[in-house]
Amino acid sequence: MTTRAAHDPGAREAARDALRRGVERLRSQQHDAGYWWAELESNATITAEHTMMLHALGLATDDLRRRLANELLATQGEDGAWRVWHEGPADLSTTVEAYYALRLCGVPADDPRMARAREVARALGGVNRARFFTKLWLAVMGRYPWDRIPVLPPEMILLPPRAPLSPYRFACWARGTFVALMVVLSRRPTYPQAVGLDELFLEEPGAGPMPGPRTPGRWTPILTRLMGLAAAYNRRPVRPLRRLAERRIARWICERQEADGSWGGIQPPWIYSIFALHALGYPLDHPVIARALHGFDDTFSLHPDDGERLRIQACLSPIWDTALAAVALEDAGVAQDDPALRAACDWLLSKEVTRIGDWRAIPRRGRAGGWSFEFENEWYPDTDDTAEVLIALRRSGLPASHPAVRRGVDWLLAMQSRNGGWGAFDVDNDHAIMRQLPLCDFGEVIDPPTEDVTAHVVEALVHCGVPRSHPAVRRGVAFLWRSQRPDGSWWGRWGVNHLYGTGAVLPALAAAGEDMSCPAVRRAVAFLAGHQNDDGGWGERIESYADPDWIARGPSTASQTAWALLALHAAEPDHPAVDRGLAFLAETQNDDGSWDEEHFTGTGFPSDFMIRYHLYRQVFPVSALGRLAG
Repeated sequence: MTTRAAHDPGAREAARDALRRGVERLRSQQHDAGYWWAELESNATITAEHTMMLHALGLATDDLRRRLANELLATQGEDGAWRVWHEGPADLSTTVEAYYALRLCGVPADDPRMARAREVARALGGVNRARFFTKLWLAVMGRYPWDRIPVLPPEMILLPPRAPLSPYRFACWARGTFVALMVVLSRRPTYPQAVGLDELFLEEPGAGPMPGPRTPGRWTPILTRLMGLAAAYNRRPVRPLRRLAERRIARWICERQEADGSWGGIQPPWIYSIFALHALGYPLDHPVIARALHGFDDTFSLHPDDGERLRIQACLSPIWDTALAAVALEDAGVAQDDPALRAACDWLLSKEVTRIGDWRAIPRRGRAGGWSFEFENEWYPDTDDTAEVLIALRRSGLPASHPAVRRGVDWLLAMQSRNGGWGAFDVDNDHAIMRQLPLCDFGEVIDPPTEDVTAHVVEALVHCGVPRSHPAVRRGVAFLWRSQRPDGSWWGRWGVNHLYGTGAVLPALAAAGEDMSCPAVRRAVAFLAGHQNDDGGWGERIESYADPDWIARGPSTASQTAWALLALHAAEPDHPAVDRGLAFLAETQNDDGSWDEEHFTGTGFPSDFMIRYHLYRQVFPVSALGRLAG
């Protein structure tokens, strides 16, 4: 074990001052109803696709075009490209979608900014090399041939949930998307636009390769042939079977619409469900479609620059934000009866999910009780949010015997997978065959158990009074030990990356009563100490998901520094690296108690869809400062 270091009194005093300012700032960000909610920033495709949807449905006004164009141009890089994350490489598909959305908004092709974007897109191979979803959007807009887009037959909805290729074998986010796309890809709704896109093609549209899976495997050749047969069948389907499947899909979609008009609280199934229902003959003033369109105009729209720009969020994170903020205040020593904590906990209790959702289709076990991510999401609670909410509630003084706590614990126990870990939304959602479908060239379509989610669940179970000797806790701990990397770290599925995973796992192992002086923990501590930056902070670039050379390497950020400090607090709070990390947080804090953080440290799909949680730079530093300097 590392020799204990004498703490620097000056550094600790500066850290306590930073904690006080950070707490004041965090308090000021709480909404009157008791929750916290900050922007979940992603990339330009969300706003670009919203722009294309409005034009396709005839809903784009001159004012909307102006504000959407202002937003897209404001997020363009100096080289003309659009990116998936801050400082990331130019991305072909994101650039193509943003470019075409701007053309629809009336920005001329000879505008210098468009000329730079065009050069980037052509240098990256042109539209024919873009991903499946970009080509799909262009087909809907009449700018790409449908016969070069794979077909997903609607009849798949008739498969039993446990069958291979059943929609329930997809992760919930992909399930909602692909069920709607079964209609879109078979009906091929087309809304031709007067604005072309010829200048971004290097060959004839459709001359490039057909979409192929990101992770091909032994099933890929068979699935490719099956999708060829599906395309042939789509030309002459069995009409009664097709009508039955489409009716089932329409009912499935309508049943799952949330109160705010969304599906699952996320953009992809939301927008494709609108197109699917419209293709099936639902008019725009049908209550389901009207509610969906209104939902985009409500809380999902942001209006920077005094309303001169219009940005669409891919998702909202109020429950996650509120749970993390409550834990941060608790870490900072805020009293359990503090009005801010009481209001937050009351609001969280009001958002408990008490209905049976898709999560029960495969395991056929468990009762409702948990929390989702968004304001409105009754169909898809997730284990990660449920775990963090339970920790916040318990640390605020809510007894383990409270009915909501008991229901949440019971639901988490029912959601454990065979290997002892937890996925975010489903049980044993790890069938790799789903990744091998030819149209799966982007993101992730399954939800296997991961280190970070499992760690949060294990920690929550212990906080809620589940004995450390309970079989579920022991199996979860065993999963965590098995998943430790040779360098001592843990991978991060929902945050960047090994700093996030390690920052989640070590506190969980400590909560579970593991020996924090054992060699495996020592390796983890050495990993963190060995990757501390010269400025005392920690950072990890998103490139680490693809390139091991970037693991725990990158510019120091407030959130990633906090994750490393939370890990050290659990494993070795007296390590010499701690004072330097606390000093970094104190020195980089703004006068108003906030921290700046341009880098994206949240993860939707590793490398493909990255997230900048605007509250991360506040809640995690307050937690770290509270635990180590409070």
